[in-house]
Amino acid sequence: MDIAISIPESIVLSLREPIEIIGLEMKRALAMRYYNEKKLSLGQCAELAEMNEKLFINYLAKYSISIFNLDSEDELLEDIYNA
Repeated sequence: MDIAISIPESIVLSLREPIEIIGLEMKRALAMRYYNEKKLSLGQCAELAEMNEKLFINYLAKYSISIFNLDSEDELLEDIYNA
């Protein structure tokens, strides 16, 4: 499915990037947001970002977003116990 958005020409000119790169960066920013908000899985976000999962994990790390979503110490201990 394609979604079209309108970006003012002045913004595109200020960014000095090809429109394809701007679109890709927007998709990647959205993928990071949806991953961080737990709206989509890691695999779904990697697909949205047009990356494989390993590259997406590295991309998240670049922006200090952890793939370890433990909300408490108890969750961490449970994961360690189950390992």
